[in-house]
Amino acid sequence: MKFTDIFIQRPVLAIVIAAVMLLVGIQAGTQLSLREYPEVEKSQIFVQAIYPGASARTVQGFVTTPLQRRIAAAKGVDYVTSESNPGLAQINVYVRLGENSTDVLTEVITKINEARFELPREVEDPVVSNRTGGDGMMYLALLSDQMSVQQTTDYAIRTIQPVLSTVEGVGEARMLSSGVFALRIWLNPAKMAAYGVTAKDVNDAVRRENYISAAGTTRGELVRASVDAETDVQDPEKFAEIVVRQEGDKRVRLGDVAEVELASDTYESAAYSSGKETVFIAITEAPGANPLEVAARVKSKVKEIETQLPADMTIFMDSDLSISISEGLEEVGKTLIEASIIVVLVILLFLGSIRVVAIPIVAIPLSLITVLFLVWLMGFSINLLTLLAMVIAIGLVVDDAIVVVENVHRHIEEGKQPREAALIGAREVALPVIAMTLTLVAVYLPIGFLGGLTGVLFSEFALTLAGAVVISGFIALVLSPMMCAYLLVDHDHQGKIANWLDQKFDLLHHQYERVLGMCLNNRGAVVLFAVVIFCSLPVFYQLAQKELAPDEDSGSIFAMATPPDYSSLEYTTYFLDQMVDAWRTVPEVSHSWQVNAPTRVFGGLELVPWSERERSLEEIRQEIQAKYDKISGLEIFTFAAGGLPGADSGLPLQFVISSNADYKELDRVSEEVLQKARQSGIFAFVTKDLRYSRPEITVRIDRELAARLGISMADIGQTLQVMLGEAETNRFSMEGRSYKVIPQADRGFRLTKEWLERYYV
Repeated sequence: MKFTDIFIQRPVLAIVIAAVMLLVGIQAGTQLSLREYPEVEKSQIFVQAIYPGASARTVQGFVTTPLQRRIAAAKGVDYVTSESNPGLAQINVYVRLGENSTDVLTEVITKINEARFELPREVEDPVVSNRTGGDGMMYLALLSDQMSVQQTTDYAIRTIQPVLSTVEGVGEARMLSSGVFALRIWLNPAKMAAYGVTAKDVNDAVRRENYISAAGTTRGELVRASVDAETDVQDPEKFAEIVVRQEGDKRVRLGDVAEVELASDTYESAAYSSGKETVFIAITEAPGANPLEVAARVKSKVKEIETQLPADMTIFMDSDLSISISEGLEEVGKTLIEASIIVVLVILLFLGSIRVVAIPIVAIPLSLITVLFLVWLMGFSINLLTLLAMVIAIGLVVDDAIVVVENVHRHIEEGKQPREAALIGAREVALPVIAMTLTLVAVYLPIGFLGGLTGVLFSEFALTLAGAVVISGFIALVLSPMMCAYLLVDHDHQGKIANWLDQKFDLLHHQYERVLGMCLNNRGAVVLFAVVIFCSLPVFYQLAQKELAPDEDSGSIFAMATPPDYSSLEYTTYFLDQMVDAWRTVPEVSHSWQVNAPTRVFGGLELVPWSERERSLEEIRQEIQAKYDKISGLEIFTFAAGGLPGADSGLPLQFVISSNADYKELDRVSEEVLQKARQSGIFAFVTKDLRYSRPEITVRIDRELAARLGISMADIGQTLQVMLGEAETNRFSMEGRSYKVIPQADRGFRLTKEWLERYYV
């Protein structure tokens, strides 16, 4: 093939082509995003609907089921899971792999709007959120010595959250705390009965006297003015003066039957940092954003925020996954350099001449830099898998150049001049180089066409590796022959090292001939050995551990605790100090974070940097797990962060038990499965999401008696909802923001079921 002659005869052309390849590779490298793993277009859509005061059974029948039925029919939805809790319906929509999450989100919202007319009027508008970037890349913690958690949360919502949300690349800055401000009206049922005030009276009075009006505008000949009618109550203290009942000149005000205060809108969650109640801001990167760049921008913005905080408030990074991403990429980068050095030394050892070694060495950086252009062209990113492909490619990209060099070198040893040897040698190996390149591409390229999560993740790896091989083959035909013609010298001008190596390889050549002759003379034994090796492959395959990706030391250990079904927030908080004390004796743990709820506890332990600890993450996790096992009252399980992206969140093994029977029977069967799983000794932690045994009080109403007393079922239902349901009546404005107004019986009047009999209807 005379194609290679062109570049030997025109060396400037070969150099220009190589320079162009180098420049486009460098330019493309500056445009590539840096990520831990390839971007996986697999997201979850979370739908949350609040039905204040409703039981789990009511929520399931009137909220969860209608919504889930509609959402499941949306285009692009893989599957849907739901959970019905008292007063709350939670639906997780899993988007099919590869689908555009924005399009699916629009489709889901449309389906929810279609189902809205089926929901009870008391149900708040469902809240829909789309999380493509995960639960949170960074967690900021806010602590204050003087402000309450609600005050800190309000400050963060007003001043910090908007600033962080506008940072380039941030998808969401989500608040995690024990609640935001709300006007709480703590009703006293005893006083209400004494004054003859019902829950309906309170609700109606608040709605009537705290009325938000849109009065309109006045339009004169030359002047137009907007009308702001102060029909709402803007001072929390003024709510106590609202008249809830009037008979003649006697007025009963809200303050007579209730305590009014600015407090939290919910008492069902709390967040802690190393045992101290705090406010978290979870930062999630936007789809396609570079997490390392986003983290750097957020940290820079946090430094600006710190200078503007009140004197008693501190903000710090409680958890930062970008550190592990940066460390992982740095380690792969080191491996890339180490592999390059090793390959260069091996080539130098075998070829024995700096001049000869220079030719394949040039192919390494030129191939790897040029492949960045292909990576950019295919819309990929620089991540662990593409870098891993480059590490593997280092040993492959030099092969083509070495083949050319060795063949040209052989002709020089036979007495030809370097230029003539380059012309003849390059022609001889051009087709073999092309065949070898296509063979390697045929091996790796099919990986890029795999389906499912594995295909999405490893397509970048396969195509990057195949691209590097193609580029190396091109360099071997364009640049290497030209370099051979001008760098190689005849045999008489070789150095002492090259001559010494030639002698040693001659000895190795003779030894190889002897061993090869023995194998040819004993073909039966060789064939038998090959058959044994071939037959052992399935055995070793079955014995080998199988997983999508190996465990990785991310520097974080997560903990999930399951309390009894009857637990409250105070119950889970009771064990907080024990959990904190358990890890304080472990030197590798720097701090912890935790989010408590009545039904579950989720948290994490952040370890000191890798350079400051000798034990692995798994060894530390086992020690902490042993300490947590001693805490009675909670079933606690610790686990490391998941490896590759795109897998469903939660425990690694999950399955569904479905039945046409009622929940009581389903709960019995699920308990049997749990017991069998625990007895097997295989599982460290087993739990279920069905909480059928949660205590429930049933109110049976004597309808005849109620009718004789002139009390309707609506009166009874509304009374219970107001006294127990934590339902929002309306909102009030304070300093430019609106807050919920929530009447509810004071805690002392809803501790036991006996108080239900004393509520005045």
